[in-house]
Amino acid sequence: MSSATAPRVVRSVVTAGAGAPGAADAGALTRWGLPLSRMLMDLTAAVTVGALVAAVALLPLEGGRGAIRLSEDGTAYVRAASWLAAAWAAAAAATLVFTVSDVLGQPVTEVVAGSELSSYVGQLPQGTALMLVVLLSVVVALLARTAATPGAGAGLLALAVIALLPPPLTGHSASAANHSVAVTGVALHVMAVAPWVGGLVVVGVHALSGRDRLDVMADRFSRMALWCYIVVGASGLVNVIARLPDPTELLTTDYGRLALGKIVLFAVLGVFGWWHRGRTLPALAERRPWAFTRLAVVETAIMSATMGLAVALARTAPPAPAEEESPVKALIGYDLPPAVTPGRLATLWTFDFFFAALVLALGGLYLAGVVRLRRRGDSWPVMRTVAWFVGLLTILVVTQTGIARYAPILFSVHMVQHMVLNMLTPIFLVAGAPVTLALRALKPARIRGDRGPREWLTAILHSRYVAVIAHPAVATIIFVVSTFALYFTPLFEAAMRNHLGHIAMMVHFFASGALFFWVLIGVDPAPRKLPYPGRILLLFVTMPFHAFFGIALMNLGEPLARAWYTAVHPDWGTSIIKDQHTGGAIAWGFGEIPTFIVLLFLAFQWFFDDQRQARRQDRKADRAAARGEDSPEQDELAAYNARLAKLAERDEERKNKQ
Repeated sequence: MSSATAPRVVRSVVTAGAGAPGAADAGALTRWGLPLSRMLMDLTAAVTVGALVAAVALLPLEGGRGAIRLSEDGTAYVRAASWLAAAWAAAAAATLVFTVSDVLGQPVTEVVAGSELSSYVGQLPQGTALMLVVLLSVVVALLARTAATPGAGAGLLALAVIALLPPPLTGHSASAANHSVAVTGVALHVMAVAPWVGGLVVVGVHALSGRDRLDVMADRFSRMALWCYIVVGASGLVNVIARLPDPTELLTTDYGRLALGKIVLFAVLGVFGWWHRGRTLPALAERRPWAFTRLAVVETAIMSATMGLAVALARTAPPAPAEEESPVKALIGYDLPPAVTPGRLATLWTFDFFFAALVLALGGLYLAGVVRLRRRGDSWPVMRTVAWFVGLLTILVVTQTGIARYAPILFSVHMVQHMVLNMLTPIFLVAGAPVTLALRALKPARIRGDRGPREWLTAILHSRYVAVIAHPAVATIIFVVSTFALYFTPLFEAAMRNHLGHIAMMVHFFASGALFFWVLIGVDPAPRKLPYPGRILLLFVTMPFHAFFGIALMNLGEPLARAWYTAVHPDWGTSIIKDQHTGGAIAWGFGEIPTFIVLLFLAFQWFFDDQRQARRQDRKADRAAARGEDSPEQDELAAYNARLAKLAERDEERKNKQ
């Protein structure tokens, strides 16, 4: 690659485009090939996801416990997903070539023969994103040739969903003013639309081919489509709110009035879809003529109208910003806040769509489980519910308040966010025993041998993967080593510069902490349970490493992520290195708080466990006495007393001989 090639590609991306004045014409092949390849890429991606969803979730599984497998039709759809993923990879590769041809205004033959293609892939996010799609879809195509188990199908589905995300996340959403909301919204939108569209295509193919289980498949698709509709609507609504922070703009601006009208129409579509499914699905179950045709036609119309509204709203220009965007706002999504004070940390609220949605989902699902237990007359400890919602509250505090607003520009505030998510939030969430609640609240699969949510959860808990990562040694290594690996490598600055990377970093903080404290104080089922003395020992062995991490930060001679913090450094702040030393002090001192809380949890757990063991032994003794038998414990005690008596007799005999 020549040194002049990359700047040329970059300049062309900036200045060229569809209809740009002076843009060179790449030829008829590119003009027709680019939109066609993009359409094929999107379509094959959706149908690939739809085929895998049908195999894993829409069709019942077979075999029962110990030998569960995909159904015959499910296996056929996985094999079809292999060919579809190969077509997806080819369409993505073609889109990449045609895009470079269009940007540079060169014929396809020159692009393929030259070095511009590698420059585009290596230098620009859009090119890298398309190459990632090619690579991931090829992996799906290869692995789907031999996948035959539900776990393998679920893994392929997860990989295919990940492959959907790079292109939209490197488009306009990544450079939007409020990119934290835009990026999360477009990710949720894509992940909801693909199974909705692809699932409908596969259900239609299933019906036209006359295969069995169409009623079950259509019913499950209908429920999935409802959730897809909700996610698409919610992500669109949040984007409208982000663009119109003042609610009065819904009525006073053209964009607001158009958005309000589309929101109403979107709601009408949802009500109509609910009414339609309530009438059509029973007819489909009774195998009435044209029932599926009516379902497919109306579902397609609702889906098309919904997607049309979403696209139209996305292409409608919002009110222009009153001021020109500053360089700092382009990086973090908002202007520099005023000098940090405790009051501003508490009152300068910000909105993080990802964590707001996460807390809402986790809180709603937990409450739904508790309500289901109560309705059927089962109890659930109140303190577990309190612990769960205290944990969710800590997430809100560090992701929605002024802490989240100052965290990107002050390392010390970022470290508060890190410590809470990694060492405080997981303690309360683990104490809430969500897995135990789910296992008690979820109903078994309706079809014998199939897997519903409860069966999938059980399978995950008994998987080899969970057995490995939940081993105390592995969980401890992840908890300790990942912190050093993140901050003392370029990973930290890369995560700060990219919103998705920043979300991944904070999710990792939370997940690694949850894994460690699940091993330490978890009530939920786990592959391996440590005795209480071992848990206390593990706690005291692990916590000093966070103190060492804090001391290492306090002794830094050069700042971490210098380029990032130089770009966002506020005029009212202290020096970057001094602020990072403060962050190190926070990391050093914060470890005492979770240590104390965990010791309290362990003390109470140990005490109540001893009480349960004593009550269990008493019940065994009572049952044995009622049968006129000696309990095993009484037998052990009698044998022990007899042994002591025998030893005493021997000592007495020795004394007499002497």
